[in-house]
Amino acid sequence: MQIQEPAEAPSLGRGRLFAMALATGSAVANIYYNQPMLGMIERSFPHSPVAALVPTLTQVGYALGLLLLLPLGDLLERRRLVVVQFLAVAAASALAALATGVTGLVVASVLIGAAATVAQQIVPFVAILATPERRGQAIGLVMSGLLAGILFSRTLAGFVARYASWQAMFWVAVPIALFSALLMAWCLPRHPTAHKMRYRELLASTAALWLHEPVLRRASFTQAMLFAAFSAFWTVLALRLQLPAFHLGADVAGLFGLVGAVGVAMAPLAGRVADRRGPYLVIGLGTAVTVLAWLVFGGWGSLPGMVVGVVLLDFGVQVALVSHQHLIYGLHPEFKSRLNTVFMTIMFLGGALGSAGAALAWQHGGWFAVSLFGGALALVALLSQFRAHRLQYVNAGI
Repeated sequence: MQIQEPAEAPSLGRGRLFAMALATGSAVANIYYNQPMLGMIERSFPHSPVAALVPTLTQVGYALGLLLLLPLGDLLERRRLVVVQFLAVAAASALAALATGVTGLVVASVLIGAAATVAQQIVPFVAILATPERRGQAIGLVMSGLLAGILFSRTLAGFVARYASWQAMFWVAVPIALFSALLMAWCLPRHPTAHKMRYRELLASTAALWLHEPVLRRASFTQAMLFAAFSAFWTVLALRLQLPAFHLGADVAGLFGLVGAVGVAMAPLAGRVADRRGPYLVIGLGTAVTVLAWLVFGGWGSLPGMVVGVVLLDFGVQVALVSHQHLIYGLHPEFKSRLNTVFMTIMFLGGALGSAGAALAWQHGGWFAVSLFGGALALVALLSQFRAHRLQYVNAGI
C-alpha cells in the first residue's frame, strides 16, 4: 500500500522556510555539542575508555533514530511528530546534564542522537511543501540551517564548557529544544497522511527502497564516505588543539565552527545549480574538494593549514549533501521520509565509522594517521562518484 500525500500542500513562504531552517539547525546541533568538550568529558571520567566514544555513540543513536523513527513521517501527522521529538531532545539533554557516571552519559547520548533525528523529519517536509522548480533551492536553504547548527554548536559548546562546564552545555540545550518545539507547533501546517499502514509494513517498504533503487544506494554510500571524512576531522580536533604544539582549549576548537561556516552560504547556491544543471556536476565537485581538504590537512599541519582545510572540507561535504538529497527526493515523491531514512541512516553510520576510526588512528598514529584515514575515506567517495558518472553515461547510451 502506498502513502499518498495530500493533493494540495500548504505554501512554503520565506518565514516558514526560515523557521524550519532554524529548527533543523537547533536539532542537529545536539549531536555535536560533545565534540569540542571531549577532552573535558574524558578528564571527568579518567578511568573509563568509554568516555572517548561519546561522539561515536551519539551518532550511533542518530543512525538508530533515522532507521526506526524517521519512517514515521510517512505514517503519522508530521507537525505533531516534530514537536514530540523536540520534547524528547529536551528530556534526553537533561538526563545528560544530570549524569554522574559514564553509563548514564552514554545512555543519554544515545537518546539525544535518536531524538535529534527530528532534523530529518523537517527536511522531507520542506521537499513536500516546496514547488518542484524551487525544491533544490528550498532544500539548500534548510540544509544551510543544518550545517550552521553543526558548526555553531561546536562554537557554543566550546565557550560554555570552557567558562562553565560540559554539564552546563547540556542544560543550555534544554530550553533551545523547548523553544524549537514551540516554534514548530506555531508555524508548521498540519499534514496528516491520507492512508494508514502498519509500522512493520512501513519498515519493510523502506528496506525495499534500498534493494530496488541503485541510485539511492550509490548516493547513500558516497555521502556516507564524505560524512565519515567530515566526522574524522571534527572528532579529533579538540584533542589535537590541546597538544603542547598548540595548547588551545575547547573554546578555540569551537571557533573552528565559525571558520567552517563559509560552507553554509554555498548550500542554496548548490541547490540552484542542481535545479538547473542536474545534481551530478555539484556532487562531483563536492567529492573532489573533500579530497583536496584532506591533502591540505596532511601536508600543511600548522594552524593556518587547518583553517584552510576546514573551509574546503565543510564546503565539499555540504554541496554534495544538498545535491544528493535533490537527487533522491525525485525518485519516489510519495516516499520522501523513507527515502530520507535510507539515505541518512547510511550517511550517519558513515559518520560513526569516521568518528571511531579517527579516534583509533589518533591513539596509534596521531594526526598523520588521522589524515591518512580521512583522505582514504574521501578518495573512496570520489571513486564511487566517478563510477556513478560512468554508469549515468552508459545508461544514456553515450
